[in-house]
Amino acid sequence: MNKSIILHVLGWIMCFEAAFMALSFIVALIYGENGSGLAFLITIGICLLLGIPLVIKKPKNKVFFAKEGFVSVALGWVVLSLLGTLPFYISGQIPGFIDALFETISGFTTTGSSILSDVEALDYSMLFWRSFTHWIGGMGVLVFILAILPLARGESMHIMRAESTGPSVEKLVPRMRTSASLLYGIYIGLTILQILLLLAGRMPLFDAITLSFGSAGTGGFAIKNSNLTSYTTYQQIVIGLFMFLFGVNFNFYYLILLRRVKDAFKIEEVRWYAVIVAVSVILIALNTGGFKGFLGSLHQSAFQVTSIITTTGYAMVDFNHWPSFSKEVLVLLMFIGACAGSTGGGMKVSRIITLFKAVGREMSHLVHKRSVKVLKLNGKKIEKETLHSIIIFFITYMIIFAVSFLIISLDNFDVTTNFTATLATLSNIGPGLESVGPMGNFEGFSVLSKLVMMFNMLAGRLEIFPLLLLFSPSTWKQ
Repeated sequence: MNKSIILHVLGWIMCFEAAFMALSFIVALIYGENGSGLAFLITIGICLLLGIPLVIKKPKNKVFFAKEGFVSVALGWVVLSLLGTLPFYISGQIPGFIDALFETISGFTTTGSSILSDVEALDYSMLFWRSFTHWIGGMGVLVFILAILPLARGESMHIMRAESTGPSVEKLVPRMRTSASLLYGIYIGLTILQILLLLAGRMPLFDAITLSFGSAGTGGFAIKNSNLTSYTTYQQIVIGLFMFLFGVNFNFYYLILLRRVKDAFKIEEVRWYAVIVAVSVILIALNTGGFKGFLGSLHQSAFQVTSIITTTGYAMVDFNHWPSFSKEVLVLLMFIGACAGSTGGGMKVSRIITLFKAVGREMSHLVHKRSVKVLKLNGKKIEKETLHSIIIFFITYMIIFAVSFLIISLDNFDVTTNFTATLATLSNIGPGLESVGPMGNFEGFSVLSKLVMMFNMLAGRLEIFPLLLLFSPSTWKQ
């Protein structure tokens, strides 16, 4: 294990977090929030005090293998979350450290589950930082660093693989640094476009920025206690549209930019993602149409389906009151999640497609023993290693889900609350059902349950294995 290069990477993460936090400090100055401003200033000082020496000290050994990449990413997210907690805790805006840490991890992992019962009690600068963590975590802080700094030359692929979502990671262009820059260019461009469209709909600037951060990172921290119910239909449509767009594989946008439109729409995952959304919207609209008529239900259904499958978690209606069928559709969407290579969470559409194809091949093989059916995705053969990794991911996901569900059940909440709280954190959704529904929160859970859910949020965002590697003794051997 090359620990010096890992510490060097962690140093850069701390310095970049200080730079990110400076924006929240400026917001505190604008709104005259002295206590919060001081908390940000202290935390910025701590980040720089710890980070600068690690950056200045160049590692003697610059060899960077997959192990170092996965450990750097996992530790980086832990450090990012611990330091990001300090402004909430130092300012007293969230008094308990565990609660402040829960809120911060939920932000960076773009989960959106909250322990706050009164969101509007927070200072503007804290609300800004809370939403900004979504934007930072959406594409990944290390991907951002790769876009700016050539940290590890050719070996930077290991970092990209550990932090990006999906069963496999492909370079957009031969150079990884250029790929990272392109990804962030698309990310920033879509974010700015959403802000401008919301401003055109007469949404206040602060709301437009923070809600766009939540949409871009598919995080879903609301800045009002009523979530998104008080916004206009136009504003809700814009937010819903961009939630959908940020749930799409970013390779799709890259091909669009190259004017290879046909190739973009040949991406099988994107097509199935659109089909799943469309079918779910229609089913729920038909099921809930008796409440406000079909058109009203279609609007609500479209927003909530998009919010859940992209794992954003914004709510424009309390879907706790929907019929059982509609709620169960949402639960299935929580498992599926968005596309690989997007900012969304969940298992990813590409994994679900592959698993269904594998089941189909197995059934075909049972009938036709001598048949040889090649699994393909986007016209390309799915390699045995990729299929194996998807199956192992699915098994590991379900094991973590089952164990977490049992531990959280010790708090004696109802089964639906425990089940969806586990699912909401592991798939980085945000809200669940019943007590943790869109108008509820996670405040009532015990410290043990909150620790389990924090682990789930980090595991879900990092696709499980980078985080699990931290607990393996073999990881730390030379």
